[in-house]
This record gives sequence, C-alpha cells and structure tokens, in this order.
Amino acid sequence: MTKSLVALIATLGCLSMGRPTNWEDRYTTAAQQVKSAATELDRFHALDEAGKAAFEVGRVAEAREYAQAVLDLAPKYRNDWNYGNAIHDGHMVLGRVALKGGDVETAKKELLLAGATPGSPQLDSFGPNVSLAKDLLERKQADTVVEYFTLCAKFWKLERGNLKRWSALAKGGEMPDFGANLFY
Repeated sequence: MTKSLVALIATLGCLSMGRPTNWEDRYTTAAQQVKSAATELDRFHALDEAGKAAFEVGRVAEAREYAQAVLDLAPKYRNDWNYGNAIHDGHMVLGRVALKGGDVETAKKELLLAGATPGSPQLDSFGPNVSLAKDLLERKQADTVVEYFTLCAKFWKLERGNLKRWSALAKGGEMPDFGANLFY
C-alpha cells in the first residue's frame, strides 16, 4: 500500500468520524474541546484525542497531562462507550512520553496496559493506534509488541489478519506497514 493511499484512508477515516485530518488541526480542535467541556463527561470524551494530538505536535508535557487526566477519570465512566478508548490511548500516550524520555521499560509496561483495554466501538472495528508499538519495534522490542498484538486480538474483531501478519513480521525483525492504524 502506498503512503498516499494510506494518507487517503486515514483522511477518510477522520472525516467519517468528524475529525480534522492533520495532527495540528486535531490538536487545536481537541485542546479546545477539553477547555470548553461543559461537563466532566464531555471532558472525558475529549481527553484521549487531545493526548494523542498533543504528543504528535511536540507538546509532550501537555500530552502527559491529558493522558493522565483521562486515565484518572476513566474509573468513573466504566460503562461509557469511550472507556476502552481512554484506557488504550491514555496508556499509549504515557508510553510514548516515557520512550521519548528514554525509559524503554515504562514504555513497554504502558503498551501492555494499553492492550488490556476492554475495547470500544472504535477499537473493535478500526483497531488501535499502534504508534507506541511501532516506536518500540524501532528499538528492537518485538517480544513486547507481539504480546500487545495478542492482547489486541481480544477486542479487535475486524482486524482482517493484520495482527497475525504484524506479529510474524515483528518476530522476523521487520517493520509492518501499519497504515491508517498510526493515525487513529
């Protein structure tokens, strides 16, 4: 799959979810949604996107704050559709922050905590954002990443063989083409 096709798929996915299509605009929108949230639940719904987008635009301290905030709120909203997203994305962002600071062991633990999510409508269909898995594969941490993929199989029902294929490539020392799963 070409990079332009992956970008098109990611753009269409963002458009279908009502999201801006680049990280800068996603950050601006998500940060504004967090600030303008009328209720704690509205804030909870905005925090996971804000954390991912803040990290992508280089606002690492904000990303950590958003990720920790969504994880702190998550126990109050176990029955909400966004609970699984919050668990996955909060831990994924904390792992990326740890890895950026050179803490590989914490990043690995956070990846496995992300994979322990119960899932969500989005995770069950589109699958997870695997940016932290990619980051760890770049640091030769294939065993942890394969374990994460095994955890993802518990919720990602429409994965079309991706997890098995990605696991085989990771075990073989190759980087999978994660496509749009780097943008969700």
